[in-house]
Amino acid sequence: MRVLLIEDDRMVGAAVAQALRDAAYAVDWVTDGETAIHAAENEAYEVALLDLGLPVADGREVLRRIRSLGRKLPIIIVTARDGVDDRIDGLDLGADDYLVKPFEIRELLARMRAVLRREGSGSPALLSNGNLCLDPATREAQFSGETSLLTAREFALLQALLTRPGTILSRSELERQIYGWNEEVESNAIEFLIHTIRKKLGATAIRNVRGVGWMVDRPS
Repeated sequence: MRVLLIEDDRMVGAAVAQALRDAAYAVDWVTDGETAIHAAENEAYEVALLDLGLPVADGREVLRRIRSLGRKLPIIIVTARDGVDDRIDGLDLGADDYLVKPFEIRELLARMRAVLRREGSGSPALLSNGNLCLDPATREAQFSGETSLLTAREFALLQALLTRPGTILSRSELERQIYGWNEEVESNAIEFLIHTIRKKLGATAIRNVRGVGWMVDRPS
């Protein structure tokens, strides 16, 4: 899952970005409103986390502009503004949820899962093709009767494949869904992750289409 993090506080942004990466999200972090609008116009995200007190263009303007694009991007406002009028205003402008700082990262992750489960907004609670099953809440995968706990990167890769069962994803497509803009990616990173997933789940959990990419089977 790719997340757009819009936060101008360097300390808060760095902490949230790292927590999201640890939870298997790919994160693009921007620090002003205009850059956020540009990112939303040109990239595909599963969810956006929006601070209100932003330079250049404030969070309310960012929210208006993103909603004017006509996309169903779930947006969670994450702000220190805790007044009832602020919450009502944010939700009325089109936010899907409103979280007040300071917050527990576990609550933020739970709220992200909740908005992604809503109709038309992303993945269901469990991803499965019938034989392979993935639980986003626990990062556990089941295949052929065996259950294994995946690392954050392993989970992100398998989630990308299970979201589109039967579709071949290339190395570049998988890298884009797993890594954020500023993260360094080693040339064999995808192959290594697939190797470690297969060691845990079995060689047939992920299929290789030579010279093209990787896939998981369609639901039987």
